[in-house]
Amino acid sequence: MRPLFYGFVFCFSLLPGSIALAEAAATATESAASAQVAPAITVSPVTSRVLRDRVIASGLVSAIENVQVAPLIEGQPIEALLVDVGDVVEAGQVLAVLSKTTLELQKSQLNASLASARATVAQAEAQMLEARSTADEAQRVNERTAALRQQGTASQAAADTAQSNAISATARVTVAVQSLEAARAQIALVEAQMANIDLQLGRTEVKAPVSGEITARNARVGSIASAAGEPMFTIIRDNALEVLADVAEADVMRLAPGQSANLRLVGATAPLKGTLRLVEPTIGAQSRLGRARIAVEDETGVRAGMYVEAEILVAEHDGIAVPVTAVGSGPDGATVMKVTGETVQQVAVQTGIRDGGWVEILSGLSDGDVVVTKAGAFVRDGDRINPVPATN
Repeated sequence: MRPLFYGFVFCFSLLPGSIALAEAAATATESAASAQVAPAITVSPVTSRVLRDRVIASGLVSAIENVQVAPLIEGQPIEALLVDVGDVVEAGQVLAVLSKTTLELQKSQLNASLASARATVAQAEAQMLEARSTADEAQRVNERTAALRQQGTASQAAADTAQSNAISATARVTVAVQSLEAARAQIALVEAQMANIDLQLGRTEVKAPVSGEITARNARVGSIASAAGEPMFTIIRDNALEVLADVAEADVMRLAPGQSANLRLVGATAPLKGTLRLVEPTIGAQSRLGRARIAVEDETGVRAGMYVEAEILVAEHDGIAVPVTAVGSGPDGATVMKVTGETVQQVAVQTGIRDGGWVEILSGLSDGDVVVTKAGAFVRDGDRINPVPATN
């Protein structure tokens, strides 16, 4: 019986050491398990890049100024049309010719009236000279008769008659002078009428008031020219075109004249350059859209009425940025999960421009910092992770 007892005691004495070894093995297993539990999380570095703030708009191409050409005289038939739609004209170029027959006939009549008026003036001048000569003679007779009357050699009746004749002769001089002035006024009137006819004859040539491209021609040979109906021609002044772009109400206040824009036309291989010329001061009551007028810098290949998509550059910054998915939002504003070593720390940031898949960081991070690529990942402030660099 004694050997069995000693064997029992020996086995019991080895039990505490076995327990210690088991505890050590369990601790090592837990540490290994903890190392394996740390999740693999994609992270991205904070990098410097150029970010552009754009406003997207769309609209149709239109002329900055459409100039309508109407005849300056009416009632004359159109004899010839010298240009057509699509022609580029210069200021002062003749576009159409109206009939001159009626006006030339009126000018011939006025020439005759002018000759008659000049003859009347000549007669009036002769009558005035005669009247003045008669008046001078009557005045001398009146003076001699008055002197004889004082000497007593002439009767009072003779003196009265001489004085009356002198007064009548002076009055005839006044009438002759007025007749001469009337004849001269008639000449001036006829000359003014002649100048008006010459002006109308010059206006029978319908000329372009500005340079540009003709977009419409409503005139027809043989029709009567009139300013009351449709204009004879429509010209795009200096071929200057603009895009009437509709802009969301929220973006209108971000626009200002002088901002550059990229214009994409249907079928065009490359965008065109444009400059924001004007932001209209009103918003559509029904559409809730504003309107921006973007001048097209190169009109080659651009036609009025084309549909255009525009990207208006509002601002351009060279700063640090992170992927948009790295930024989360909370009660205190925007936050990112900053990675230091293998530990995640939630950091508040101030954001700026969003351009494509990137967002500008104005404060809270520095160039070279590392953040969790997706802020919505299952990580919290203080968690340990296994950082995996993003592939793009």
